[in-house]
Order: sequence, then structure tokens, then C-alpha cells
Amino acid sequence: MPTNFLFDGHDTASVTILLAHGAGAPMDSPSMTATAKALAEAGFQVARFEFHYMAARRYGHRKPPPRAETVNPEYLKAIADLRARGVSGPLIIGGKSMGGRVASMVADEMFAKGEISGLICLGYPFHPPAKPEQLRTKHLAGLKTPTLIFQGTRDEFGTKDEVATYDLSGAIEVVWLEDGDHDLKPRKSISGFSTADHLKTLAETVKGWAGRIAS
Repeated sequence: MPTNFLFDGHDTASVTILLAHGAGAPMDSPSMTATAKALAEAGFQVARFEFHYMAARRYGHRKPPPRAETVNPEYLKAIADLRARGVSGPLIIGGKSMGGRVASMVADEMFAKGEISGLICLGYPFHPPAKPEQLRTKHLAGLKTPTLIFQGTRDEFGTKDEVATYDLSGAIEVVWLEDGDHDLKPRKSISGFSTADHLKTLAETVKGWAGRIAS
């Protein structure tokens, strides 16, 4: 069964970004939609897709999120299906939270084959909330794919102080968004930043980075 995509931006864009959702919210959640539109406004074509368990919820099947590594084949299929639709040119993969984590687990295989140019993670789940000892970082130490991780400084899945102690590959750049939570949303009354401010920073950062890695 072909992967169902949501597209933003123009199909003539020089770079396409493929994004998967987080564990608990679908591909058309407000956070995912706002991020996709910000990236599209920066000149990218953005494709979103859902893992099978999330797609099944649209038909009343309440399936819990599976272990992240078990959906790696679904991410690989989404890449293949996107190409089969005629999407050519440089491709960056990634996603929100679990979606970004899954993308990070298939990235080096795809990068080595020349299938992708980079990886972006939106709120990487470095560990479950309140369980900093349960790290999900082992594969990140040797990652070869050029990677951007956008993390809010209030993200309970990995704080700035915690992440500073992790063994992360030199291919990874972590971009900290002041006062952002796991959805990268700040409290404007406290930080002075709005969600729109952070999305603009995110999109502009990805645009400059993509210009270097996908040219």
C-alpha cells in the first residue's frame, strides 16, 4: 500500500524535506502543520507521512506507539514511495520527536547510498521524561549524516545541561531555542519569543544549512 503524503511548498523546490510525526500526534497536528508551512515558506517542498499505527487511528483503531526501531522499515518505504512519485533532487529526512528518532536510525544507511543529504530532528527524545538514565543516544555517537537537532531549552526529553554531556557525533549540530518546550513552543511572557519567532529561526537555519550540504 503506497504511503500517503501531505505536501507543502512547490514541487519545483530544489530540496525536499520528508517529516514523520511524534509518538502521540498525527502528521497534521498544529505543531507539524506550522513547521511544514514555515519550511515551505523558506523555499522547501515538505512531505509529511504517518506510520501505520497512527494512520489506523483515523479509522477508530487506537493503537499505542510501537517501539521506535520497529517502524524503521516504514520510514525506508516512505523514502522509496516519495521517489516513486517522481520527487527527485536532494532529500532531507527527519521528524518530530519519535519521527526524528526513527529517521536518525535509518539516516546513515540512506546517506551512504546517496539517497539523502541530511537529517533534521525537531525535539529529539534523548530520554523519556524524568528518566535521564534511559538514553536514546548510542547510535548518535557515530552518526555520519549531516544533522540538525532543534531543541527547546525547556524540553523535558533532554535539557541543555544534559545534552552537553552526551557523546554526539561531530556531524550533529544542536540548535537551542530559548524557553521552547518539546514542541519548541516558548512562553512569550517569560522569554519574549513567540512560536512564530522560533519557527522563523528554524526555517532560516535549515535553509542556510541545506545550502551547504545539498548544493
